[in-house]
Amino acid sequence: MADLDVVAWVRVVDGRLLAVRSRGRDLLYLPGGKREPGEDDWAALSREVREELGVELDRASFRELGVVRAPAHDQPDYTHARMACFTASCHGAVAASGEVDAYFYLDASDRQLLAPAARSALDLALAHGLLH
Repeated sequence: MADLDVVAWVRVVDGRLLAVRSRGRDLLYLPGGKREPGEDDWAALSREVREELGVELDRASFRELGVVRAPAHDQPDYTHARMACFTASCHGAVAASGEVDAYFYLDASDRQLLAPAARSALDLALAHGLLH
C-alpha cells in the first residue's frame, strides 16, 4: 500500500499547537489535507486551511518545518501517512468550517488526543522549540 501523502499547517500560538477535529473522527489532526491534482504544497495547504478554518495563509512566511511519517489513522486504504509540515502566519480569525467541527490549542501533555501523524508533528514542533 502507498502512503497517504498530505500537507499540514503547524500553527503555534502562545506555545500551544493548533489542532482540529474533523466531523466523525475520534482523534485530532493538524489543519491541512491531501493535494488535488496539480497542486504544489503551498496551493494545497493554503486551500485546505481556508476551507477548514477560514483564514488566509501568508505566502511570504510559508516555511517547511519537516516531513513526518506515521501510521495512518482512520484511513483504511493506507498503512502510513507522509505529512509535510509547514509554518506560516495567517490573516483573519480562525473559525471551524467545512469538515472541521472544532479547533483546539494543545500543549505537549495533550499528545494522546492527536492522531499518530499529528503526534509526530507535535514532536517536530518541540524539536524546533516552537512548543513549551
